[in-house]
Amino acid sequence: MEATGGISEMPVVTEGPGADASEALTTLHRVFGYDAFRGEQEAIVEHVVAGGDALVLMPTGGGKSLCYQIPALVRPGTGVVVSPLIALMQDQVDALRALGVRAGFVNSTQDFDERRTVEAEFLAGELDLLYLAPERLRLDSTLDLLARGKISVFAIDEAHCVAQWGHDFRPDYLSLSLLGERWPDVPRIALTATATRATHQEITQRLGLPAARHFVASFDRPNIQYRIVPKADPRKQLLAFLREEHPGDAGIVYCLSRNSVERTAEFLSANGVEAVPYHAGLDAGTRAAHQSRFLREDGLVVVATIAFGMGIDKPDVRFVAHLDLPKSIEGYYQETGRAGRDGLPSTAWMAYGLNDVVQQRKLIQSGEGDEAFRRRAASHLDAMLALCETAGCRRGRLLAYFGQEPGAAACGNCDTCLTPPETWDGTVAAQKVLSTVVRLQRERGQKFGALQIVDILLGKRTAKVIQFDHDQLSVFGIGQDLAEGEWRGAIRQLLAQGLLAVEGEYGTLVLTEESGTVLRGEREVPLRKEPKKPAVSRSGSGSGRGGGKAKAAVTELPEELQPAFEALRAWRTGQAKEQGVPPYIIFNDATLRAIVSRMPGSLRDLAGISGVGEKKLATYGEEVLAVLASLDGSAPAAAEPPAPGEAPEDDWPGPEDEPEPDDWI
Repeated sequence: MEATGGISEMPVVTEGPGADASEALTTLHRVFGYDAFRGEQEAIVEHVVAGGDALVLMPTGGGKSLCYQIPALVRPGTGVVVSPLIALMQDQVDALRALGVRAGFVNSTQDFDERRTVEAEFLAGELDLLYLAPERLRLDSTLDLLARGKISVFAIDEAHCVAQWGHDFRPDYLSLSLLGERWPDVPRIALTATATRATHQEITQRLGLPAARHFVASFDRPNIQYRIVPKADPRKQLLAFLREEHPGDAGIVYCLSRNSVERTAEFLSANGVEAVPYHAGLDAGTRAAHQSRFLREDGLVVVATIAFGMGIDKPDVRFVAHLDLPKSIEGYYQETGRAGRDGLPSTAWMAYGLNDVVQQRKLIQSGEGDEAFRRRAASHLDAMLALCETAGCRRGRLLAYFGQEPGAAACGNCDTCLTPPETWDGTVAAQKVLSTVVRLQRERGQKFGALQIVDILLGKRTAKVIQFDHDQLSVFGIGQDLAEGEWRGAIRQLLAQGLLAVEGEYGTLVLTEESGTVLRGEREVPLRKEPKKPAVSRSGSGSGRGGGKAKAAVTELPEELQPAFEALRAWRTGQAKEQGVPPYIIFNDATLRAIVSRMPGSLRDLAGISGVGEKKLATYGEEVLAVLASLDGSAPAAAEPPAPGEAPEDDWPGPEDEPEPDDWI
């Protein structure tokens, strides 16, 4: 995926300490195997190499890591990376060492001797990059260590953690402004995959970066298809989605509660989908084992709370599914962004229903925090509900939320573009719902939830309706023109539009200030028509699912090249097991595809393929050629190579993702 957004305050870099732009480009090719920077990377790298501070907002998979890795390699000294992802530092360091980069980390998982060895390497100038958790910078011993070495750049990853209103506020980040105070001549670069304008400004203020250049890339992920379906039987809907569109694919399923995580993982496993749970209630060893399996195995599904997926640079996650409504668009964007990091077609799928709205409203009201916090949480939820209920392009609404122009044309790769929903004038239906709520409150002094409201409208004499004499209300049975699912959808949309509210422990419905305008006929209420059933079919025709198209695109290699590709994958798996690292650290799928498309016959030919740097060429080159040569000789001629300096769009690294508190240990 290529970022196409603009840069605010683009710097014009003419000269700087350590090296010029040509050295950065040479390093990019020599170490990482790429011939050219993408999008904003070049301008960011030049600015930081020249000694400038930067705040970088770039989507997951956009290549943020290169923006600090290249300056750390080009400038004299060691780049210090502040990252909350303690559990993943080893994998990050392994990936860099596989490229020939001298990288290390210091954190609480190491014993004294291991830490002492890394510290000695830092002091001796033998490290290009040193990873630290923000907590470690509160220790005088760490600050003294850094003061005795030579630092090339400070990189503050997951910078949104500094924001009080961000979805992952982390107090330890608040002390990071001291870096600029103690090392004023060392450039700092703060990076995040998502931030609203308010969060962006807060990062700038709290990290003490008033003079930093702000680089804002496009947040569009065109390879991800966004789909939201009405929730009926969510586990069965999920199973159908996986079987029909993503059989054998790796993916993440997010649930709100630990119990739901466990039950969903068990359900999938019992129905032939290999799945494991991940949540804070599991012991650390089990969590680590499940995370390791996800990184090292093909086709595993992890069912998790939001505490999973942060910082995992697994490029072949083909889907992210939500069985519960996320609390905010920021969280939704981060979680869905864990799909398709290799740029290949992937799916962001969510089942969403009335109970999600009620539950999230209740959580806000009953949660900790002052009134200002609850208002902010409510506004985040309102934006999320608007995304779910929109009749327009979902991608356009996502981009608009982050302050970016979505463009006039529909994206063509979300459910509302592929199958535009019908809308109808729901004003009378809204008046019926609101009138029922009014009658209960004014005539009976009672408040009830959505189920009772629907039963009254439909004229159902349930035990509860009879118990409270609700069949005697004047509104009893006035809603038989709509089906039960349609009434539930109408109430859900009225909640999303702020025309109804949820109150109390039991989620009862009450009027809002805006309700009166509808009851008095002063406001029209457009509603989306509820689909008769979830839009999942085997043919994909007219369903808006696009599953067949996505699957075909992922396996887009010509049939005659598949044997070579699978042979390289099998070789890669063996190498990964032998070294104890994830397969993508050897080569990712995009590089393997490029190799079999070119069918190199020599190391020189192999060196010209994107993603094959000097270290990997020296380490694996002969073995890759041997695998290709071992085929039966029927391998086709090389495909037309890409133009000089052109790198495949699906082959850019970027190990940046969101941390949650459960995953910081």
